[in-house]
Amino acid sequence: MVLPCLIPYGELSKIIAFVDFQEKAESVHMRYNRFRSSTSKKQQTRDSGKSAADIVRELKQAGSSLSPYREQSLKIHGLICAKCGREFENSDRHFLTVHHKDGNHRNNPPDGSNWENLCVYCHEDEHSRGILADYLNTKK
Repeated sequence: MVLPCLIPYGELSKIIAFVDFQEKAESVHMRYNRFRSSTSKKQQTRDSGKSAADIVRELKQAGSSLSPYREQSLKIHGLICAKCGREFENSDRHFLTVHHKDGNHRNNPPDGSNWENLCVYCHEDEHSRGILADYLNTKK
């Protein structure tokens, strides 16, 4: 990633440290939310008296109701990152992710106009730009 020369050298190290801290904080926050939601689901299933087969059936139905937009996007746009241009094989296609251009993961048009395939590195870069911009805007 190339940064403009307008940032003084001392400020650059602060920005990098801030972005690294934000990524770690978001990761911890996501893990905590996942843990909290899984424990509340366990509590609900204990209290509901449902059988294990019923719970498995419900989970499979919930998973199948999701739109298979990832596969659609890979078929439409191919196994290539739209940002860096890296080409992928079937063996490493798990490194490609679907980025929603408008930021709404529920907006999945069948023509794929809201999607672009990005490798995990470019996808992370795309979403971390907002953090860096917020930091730079509050610096004034």
